[in-house]
Amino acid sequence: MFKDIVLAATQSEETEPGANVAFAFARKHEARLVIIHVCGLPSPGWGDIRNMLPSGEVARIKKQIQEYYSERVQDIPNCRFEVIPGVPHSEILRLARKVNSDLIVMGAHTKDFAEKRRSKTWGLEGSTLERVSQKARCPVMIVTRPVSEAGLDFKNIVVATDFSHQSECALYYASQMARQYAANLHIFHVMEKGMSEQIASQEEIDQAKKRLADEYRERLKGLQSCTYEAWVGTPSMEILKFARQKSADLIIMAHHSKEVDPEEAALGSTVEQVALNASCPTMSVNRHFDLRCALYE
Repeated sequence: MFKDIVLAATQSEETEPGANVAFAFARKHEARLVIIHVCGLPSPGWGDIRNMLPSGEVARIKKQIQEYYSERVQDIPNCRFEVIPGVPHSEILRLARKVNSDLIVMGAHTKDFAEKRRSKTWGLEGSTLERVSQKARCPVMIVTRPVSEAGLDFKNIVVATDFSHQSECALYYASQMARQYAANLHIFHVMEKGMSEQIASQEEIDQAKKRLADEYRERLKGLQSCTYEAWVGTPSMEILKFARQKSADLIIMAHHSKEVDPEEAALGSTVEQVALNASCPTMSVNRHFDLRCALYE
């Protein structure tokens, strides 16, 4: 399923969970793997970036990255390293487009970032993860906790939908994953209610579940198992609880669905909180993947 994988990595422990997932996928799918490290500068200027190449700094860092990962990629023949000076999100996206990647794997990228994993400020505007997730032309898998290789043989996939076109795109990608892995697919909708709003009745919840089945059942025929569930509450909290209940080993969500201008949307509080707190990888699918979704409609 994955043929060209891009791993955004550093030499830090914080990126280890994502790196291990990327290595496992590359071995399992016999995929081409590109490990990219961007030499980001605190206040990048064209002069600073140009000087990094002739100074030998890029070559020195590339050698360090290769040595750091050398033992773990010995059994991945189609693996190469790219160390590029520049703005991290721009270079990761540029490389992903160049190799036509079908998956980008990312995790925490600095100790400071890792310490804020459970903070609401994790998705501060301008973060590398946020910007890559916004504009990538392929799904972005966010891995913030260690995952065993056995855990990547997906058995239970949870996909969250709010019936928007964007979330349908994520749903059809989830169905493709479920078919590939012969996994159970759990389709989940959260009825969000404000503090001043009346709690949804059981009848409303039942209607939401019926709508899920009515809209998706025919288009998801052939899956090993498909369930439909609707709960009431705060989306991120309910998705996390539902994922635990279903022993999910993968959560798939739209990067955003309700924002008027996707280019101005942050990583999204729901995706952000789920990715930070889930015990399994979270996959973000954004609007740039829409054309591929048409294949499954």
